[in-house]
Amino acid sequence: MEDTWRDLGREELEHQYSPSQWSPRMDKDAVIKAHVNKTTEGTRISRSLSKTMLNIQYGERESEKLDLYLPQVPSTSFPLLVYIHGGYWQFLSKEESGFMVPPLVLHGIGVMVMDYDIAPQGHMDLIVSQVRQSIAVTIQRYPQITGIYLCGHSAGAHLVAMTLCTKWSEYMVKPDIKGAVLVSGVYDLLPIIHTYVNDALKMSQTDAERNSPMRCLTQMESHIRTCQIAIVVAEHDSPEFHRQSQEYFQSLQAVGFSVTFTQIDGTDHFDVIEQLHDEKYVLTQMILEMIKKKQS
Repeated sequence: MEDTWRDLGREELEHQYSPSQWSPRMDKDAVIKAHVNKTTEGTRISRSLSKTMLNIQYGERESEKLDLYLPQVPSTSFPLLVYIHGGYWQFLSKEESGFMVPPLVLHGIGVMVMDYDIAPQGHMDLIVSQVRQSIAVTIQRYPQITGIYLCGHSAGAHLVAMTLCTKWSEYMVKPDIKGAVLVSGVYDLLPIIHTYVNDALKMSQTDAERNSPMRCLTQMESHIRTCQIAIVVAEHDSPEFHRQSQEYFQSLQAVGFSVTFTQIDGTDHFDVIEQLHDEKYVLTQMILEMIKKKQS
């Protein structure tokens, strides 16, 4: 793993880790506002089109709630996509995270989205454990799930990658994680502690190292090794986001995972995920094909 980011000054490092500054579509404030509006409206539509079970408690904390979106046509069993939202671990929630549901439930796939304690209320260890706990509770409550597929965007991709490093015996489950799609993620948190992003997170170097997927590849349990992993990056993500995705892909390859790397042309950090509501979108098709292949 090359720490080339150390050659960047703080100002450039903050620029590299500010995704909104790299969109060619609109300025940094407008692109974030548009993203929130689009994903919020998409979630509202999803709730009207699918069978929902909202605000299921998965832990003791008030914030620890999840939403389930189920296919309208009842089935004795179904695969489940778990979507983990981004927002740099300090923004967004499950209320903006159901936008990709319609094409999935149409194909008989359930979707789970969850809330975690965003910073500064939540710290990184807590956030990672909450994601893991939400998955454990879901599979315990719904034994008819025939396979877990993880999808995360930005900070959510980091959380998916950390989920792949889970010691599941601590959660008293052994989830059948068959696939993971990580979109525009951060897999080494050390550069983050030198940017404004850490103002709310307050991670120490030890915190960042402990919660960096790049540094916990050897912790992946044997049953996760059959998981199909897709690393995805937007054309207009910053060079640092491209580097992180490429290095994580290569590291997974080196330890024997079945992993692909895809750049989605014509997209930025935000619309690369927003378009998942469209069944014809390349990333939606990737997810549907992955689930179809792994379920057969």
